[in-house]
Amino acid sequence: MSSKALVIGASSGIAQRLICRLSGDPRIAGIYAVSRSPAEVDLPAGVSWLTCDYSEVGIAETVALLNEEPGEFSRVFICNGMLHEGDRVRPEKRLEEIDLSSIEAVFRANTFTPLLWLKHLVGFLRGEQVCTLTLFSARVGSISDNKLGGWYSYRASKAALNMLVQTASVEYARRAKNVQLVAFHPGTTDTALSRPFQGNVPEGKLFSADFVAEQLLSIVENMTPVGHALYLDWQGREIPW
Repeated sequence: MSSKALVIGASSGIAQRLICRLSGDPRIAGIYAVSRSPAEVDLPAGVSWLTCDYSEVGIAETVALLNEEPGEFSRVFICNGMLHEGDRVRPEKRLEEIDLSSIEAVFRANTFTPLLWLKHLVGFLRGEQVCTLTLFSARVGSISDNKLGGWYSYRASKAALNMLVQTASVEYARRAKNVQLVAFHPGTTDTALSRPFQGNVPEGKLFSADFVAEQLLSIVENMTPVGHALYLDWQGREIPW
């Protein structure tokens, strides 16, 4: 049975590799990629690129457009995220480095934007098709796993995202019961997000975007809803919330 895939935050490195791998899957009849900017590369066959400013109005309009397309979605990936932005936003090492405007920017990208997608997708994904809805989180969002401290904005934004995913999963289980929500930790991946911080990554722990995309697609393959959200790493292992 053919289905469709939706990749949000499609300009990111992992998202690009997800799109390429999904385009080679004969079971996927169409792929919809959403980004704030137009596509900068030639798209594989079967990929439709949509631009969205990630405002609530923009997200609602994008979902309305998707709702006009035939068929149902079996894969949704929300890949939005921010760790740094030039000299304006940097991970904080000490309390004295905390800046409210930076925290707001990080929360908007990592928490509020994914939440708005969850809000507008719940009515859209109420069909019979089993669907995995994956949101990119991070292991540092685990409150119980926090041993090192630091990175206040990024940690807190991902922890907040995890709580929102858990909470939304209760409602999705009632309203869109064929959807499984997954908070996903991709590991340290060789993309623009991690590039300034790769010097301290242990040997063998810096992954290519293609490897992470392959791992994620393998994890969600044949996944069925269990009635609550899952918090998984790139190996498919559960992370403590």
